[in-house]
Amino acid sequence: MPGASHSTPLLALDAIVLDTETTGLDARSARVVQIAALRLAGGSLQAEKPFERLINPVSPIPAAATAIHGITDAMVAAAPAFAAIAPDLEAFAGRAIVIGHAVHYDLAVLAREYALAGRPWPRFRALDVRMLARLAAPVLAEYNLERLCEWLAIDIKGRHTARGDAEAAGHVFLALVPLLRAKNIRTLAEAEAASRVLAEREALSGSGYDPSAVDPPEDAGALVRIDSFPYRHLVRDVMSAPALFAPPETTLRAAMRLLIEKRVSSVFVRAAGVTGIATERDILRAIDDGGEAALSRPVETIMQAPLQTIAEDAFLYRAIGRIERLGFRHLGVSNAQGEIVGAVTTRNLLRHRATTAIMLGDEIDRAPTAAALAAAWAKVPLMARSLMEDAVDPRTIAAVVSSEICAMTRRAAELAEARLRDEGAGAPPVPFAVLVLGSAGRGESQLAADQDNAIVYAQGSEGSPEDLYFAKLGAHMNEVLDAAAVPFCKGGVMARNRDWRKSLADWRTTIDGWVRRQRPQDLLNVDIFFDAVPVHGDTALAENIWTHAYARGHAAPDFQNLLIELARKRGAPFTLLGKLRTDEQGRIDLKKFGLMPMFTSARVLSIRHDVRARSTADRLAGAAAKGAGSPAVIQSILDAHRLILGTVIAQQLIDTEAGVPLSARVAVARLDKGQRAELRTALSVVAEAVDLVSEGRL
Repeated sequence: MPGASHSTPLLALDAIVLDTETTGLDARSARVVQIAALRLAGGSLQAEKPFERLINPVSPIPAAATAIHGITDAMVAAAPAFAAIAPDLEAFAGRAIVIGHAVHYDLAVLAREYALAGRPWPRFRALDVRMLARLAAPVLAEYNLERLCEWLAIDIKGRHTARGDAEAAGHVFLALVPLLRAKNIRTLAEAEAASRVLAEREALSGSGYDPSAVDPPEDAGALVRIDSFPYRHLVRDVMSAPALFAPPETTLRAAMRLLIEKRVSSVFVRAAGVTGIATERDILRAIDDGGEAALSRPVETIMQAPLQTIAEDAFLYRAIGRIERLGFRHLGVSNAQGEIVGAVTTRNLLRHRATTAIMLGDEIDRAPTAAALAAAWAKVPLMARSLMEDAVDPRTIAAVVSSEICAMTRRAAELAEARLRDEGAGAPPVPFAVLVLGSAGRGESQLAADQDNAIVYAQGSEGSPEDLYFAKLGAHMNEVLDAAAVPFCKGGVMARNRDWRKSLADWRTTIDGWVRRQRPQDLLNVDIFFDAVPVHGDTALAENIWTHAYARGHAAPDFQNLLIELARKRGAPFTLLGKLRTDEQGRIDLKKFGLMPMFTSARVLSIRHDVRARSTADRLAGAAAKGAGSPAVIQSILDAHRLILGTVIAQQLIDTEAGVPLSARVAVARLDKGQRAELRTALSVVAEAVDLVSEGRL
């Protein structure tokens, strides 16, 4: 079983749930008489094929112990000694996380058994259900297994047997996962860190096992060293274009001649309302089967349909992953309007097929459950770390992370639609689109991502059948994302809330009101809406309201001036003595002092100069092209943006491994002298971005 990475969400853990029955309660002298373990994967406990053994302790079992677990000397007389079953236990456990109730007692007893058997101790990485319950519900009177099962309405079968207690502990763990999530404990590292803090206050009586003594494991889930090229380039950079089409009646002879003439390996075909593809291999197979007569067949008879496509603005790693999964050699490439504009083939991608790390994006696209989505999302920090080590531009890393947030949201919407169909609600009643807002919409997300999403549907008013359907869809989608480690937005910017779920007409009215009334909350709402990007459904609906927002904002100078005031309220990043302004933990908020004033300023510039772009870099470049700021000033702002973004991502990678909740706050103490100087310079440049949108400069 593969190991878990620090960033693996608890819902997605591959683990074993373990329990032992012993000769006593003192781990320094107790011997194991029974051991059981069950696999936990994909958010469920797998009761089939458990590991379960009776063990001869080579010493009499005290009557007091037998009275608890019912195991007698006679029952274990013919059982093997621990040394004989240890290899089987190691094979079953692999590198999985070990979960159990008061599991550190079990591990202490097992460590002693390993010492007596003369075998090296595997030093299992573990989570204690009792400790997790204390974190999730600190006011419970008791935390023994019976009380936890009673609290969580879990039926214990076979209490005080290793199998029964392991199964009960597994169900308790799964029930605790959403409760821990509500406490902002989502990942393996966060659970370990919170448990360590609690363990410092509560000694594990008699266990003899110190969880803090476990060597920090190598990141078992880390991606192998990756070629960064597919993460730095888009499909459009390597695709064959323009798209080559042939009428469905074209003969194979004519199609082959066309491929040779155009020096390509495939041709697209539209027949009976379906778009397909015919490749040189398809033609050769047809000739091999039918001989020369096959050359007179129409190309529509051999085309593969429906056509599998990839968006032209997708990163290359997504195309590679899709080709790997489907086993195809060709994909159609589509633009934002869904038109086929080119083809991408294994020939285009040959030198970028070296690693299974490329499968990340496609794992999200085909995830069948929230747990599978969580498992795929856990690879994002690993990918980011590898790209940082490869000195990839932090803005590119943020764009990749944003791409995966968009993919997560799209897949969550698809799973929500499927759930509604299963519940009898049927298909969506009218066309609709799901939008991702904020930093992911701009392509600038860091690893501390939460949900910012909305829904627009073609028609229907509040409380209408259409609205009620999309209310359920939004709620399911948001729940899936939260379970998959993209937490609920603290500000409520989510499609399950009516404010972010409206018809096209209502959205246009709402945006008009935001621009006209110019209340503080309205400004925050419309601000984030300018970053919206469609990720699922009818993209034309989403583009309609995004375009409307730009048109209304561009025509309202007073509205723009109020947005400028938001950009100016960033606060001072330096103290009176010129030091970096830090909080009580010695961290500086680089969103407040750096990123926010820059992306807000760029957004205002794009509205004022009608630059229809989403990313900060594209907005600044577009505004510069229209005379807003010198190229040198714009470049210095972009350089500062890159450095600050990279500093935040680097800190988040450190915090991911340490189990520290992620944010844009950076520990100044971890920066060396040169890094602090660069950060100071970058924060000074932020003022230039604000100056660009200040009164008299626009």
